[in-house]
Amino acid sequence: MSGGMLSIGITGIRAAQLGLEATQHNVANANTPGYSRQYIQQSAGIPRLTGSGYFGSGTTVDTVRRAYDKYLTVQTFSAQTQASESAAYLAKVSQVDNMLGDANSGLAPALQSFFTGVQQVAANPSLVSARQSMLSASEALAARFNSMSQRLNELYDGVNGEVISEVELVNLYAVQIGEVNGQITRAEAATDQPPNDLLDMRDQLVADLNKHIRVSTVEDSIGNFNVFIGNGQQLVVGSVVNSLVATTSSYDPERIVVGLKGQSGTVQELTESYIEGGALGGLMKFRANSLDDATNTLGQIAASLALTFNAQHALGQDLEGLNQESSGIGFQADYFKISQPKVIAGSVSAAVVSASFLPPTGDPATGNFKTSLTGSDYVLRDNGTNLTLTRKSDSKVWTTPTGAGAVATLNGLISSEGISINGTPSANVDYLVEPTRNTASNFQLNSTIAADTRKIAAAAPIATSLGSANSGSLKVSQGVVSQGYSLTSLPAFTYGAAADQFTVSPASAGTATYANGNVVSIASGGAVPRLNGGSELSRVSYNGISVDISGVPSQGDSFSIVANTNGVSDSRNALKLGALQIQSTMENGKATFQGSYASLVSGVGSVTRQVKVIGESQQTLLKQNELARSAVSGVNLDEEAANLIRYQQAYQASAKALDISARLFDTLLAISN
Repeated sequence: MSGGMLSIGITGIRAAQLGLEATQHNVANANTPGYSRQYIQQSAGIPRLTGSGYFGSGTTVDTVRRAYDKYLTVQTFSAQTQASESAAYLAKVSQVDNMLGDANSGLAPALQSFFTGVQQVAANPSLVSARQSMLSASEALAARFNSMSQRLNELYDGVNGEVISEVELVNLYAVQIGEVNGQITRAEAATDQPPNDLLDMRDQLVADLNKHIRVSTVEDSIGNFNVFIGNGQQLVVGSVVNSLVATTSSYDPERIVVGLKGQSGTVQELTESYIEGGALGGLMKFRANSLDDATNTLGQIAASLALTFNAQHALGQDLEGLNQESSGIGFQADYFKISQPKVIAGSVSAAVVSASFLPPTGDPATGNFKTSLTGSDYVLRDNGTNLTLTRKSDSKVWTTPTGAGAVATLNGLISSEGISINGTPSANVDYLVEPTRNTASNFQLNSTIAADTRKIAAAAPIATSLGSANSGSLKVSQGVVSQGYSLTSLPAFTYGAAADQFTVSPASAGTATYANGNVVSIASGGAVPRLNGGSELSRVSYNGISVDISGVPSQGDSFSIVANTNGVSDSRNALKLGALQIQSTMENGKATFQGSYASLVSGVGSVTRQVKVIGESQQTLLKQNELARSAVSGVNLDEEAANLIRYQQAYQASAKALDISARLFDTLLAISN
């Protein structure tokens, strides 16, 4: 009997001792990140058969386990990676939001000041100080475009640098996970017991890795964590570790992207959308969505402003009387200078392809020019069968069979995009077309105009003159010109009462517009009837020149279109330049400059608020998941203190049993003697 008590007491002491060790280990690691509470797992010893029945043989400590819930851990990983992504995104997009929405350093006040300068010239076209004020405001506008673009470029550089840093951290964690995988499999193979602290260490490494990039894990049959990123790319398989590589994009050498380097050494460039979660995913999402959009839209505004303003400026006449029809040189049609769209070939040996902005369209007679630029980038590719252009913002595709004339045909299809392609692309090479990416950074005032206020074309190149002997109520406007106008053979109109029509000299083809909206073509040498279906003549247009007509002429009344030889005080073109501020010149006539910028500011602000709200909700979810996980795996010091007392008492009780057993044994020995 004493032998049974002795052995049972020894097992009890051993179990209590191991329980105390596990409890003390919990207390020591109460503040260790990722630590899971450990506990011993006991079972009763195999009972022995006696004549009086089966009697127990004590207890056995089978193993020490960790309090662990796989699903709560996975949920915590997911919440962590989303919270980290939102935090990284918010930190960057807030900078763009603050820059665009600043009441002093944003684009809106610079645009307003610029058009105020234009209006001052329109009010006083011959006043040098007004012209100088317009030039100063123009240079300030250019500087604002440049500075905002520079700030956005700095953000691009910052993202590139942070991507490199994040890739290095991801690789560091991947290597550590691979090493711990090996340690775990070796430990389990040697002892057939779970190495709890190593398992916790691996879970914590995966949790830390999720702060930088979203990963998924699959446990194999021998206990390894296989780690995957993107849409299934292998990062860690057992103890074999692939690595991420920060590399320049095959599309854009100024853009750092992520590649996956396998064991063969080959680097596979990963699509940016594959990089999700964590700080790295937040950086990629910020750049691909907010930063690219802000940069392109700012460039879209700059390009549209320059193109429409230049188009109207080209229809004017400067203070020296120079215009596009002037003999000699000196007239400056372009008020602003911008760069043409950028095209990047995906191969250094590819044929050179360029792109150009199309001139603005619309109704030049009223000065309502408009562009159809979208602010999107494009991918051009000739796959040997078809030549395609893909708009990246919405994946819209234009395609035409490859071969002779394919580029010209494609240009016809994409005329609504505001750009044209020049050159013949190499087969099976991707060309990235960036129409507006660099426009704001290259937006400048024409240096010749900046140096000479007289070069501002505030006047119109034509005027009208009524016959000195006119006796009727005929009235004509000063007239406007449109793109392609000609001052050669300017016509004179003489009214004949008998036929109720105007004759034109010299004879020239044109159009006549009537009050009812009818437009009638007038052949060269043809007369212009005053009435059309009872509706009076309201406008005549010849050689790109339009003149409004009203009143009732008398026999022999006349008017002439003449060159504007004394336009010092003429501000007709300046008025049209100023009117561009309130006209829908962008997005194919759907938005003004200020309206487009306001939409950009509103859009970025909305994204910023959305990311902030999502980030706050993800942080709340993360805390909830951590609390739920802590409820299962966390160390409660009060509970551990109770366990210490419990195991201490168990130890003391088993020791007392040993003491009793020893005394009984001594008594037996004394009797036998």
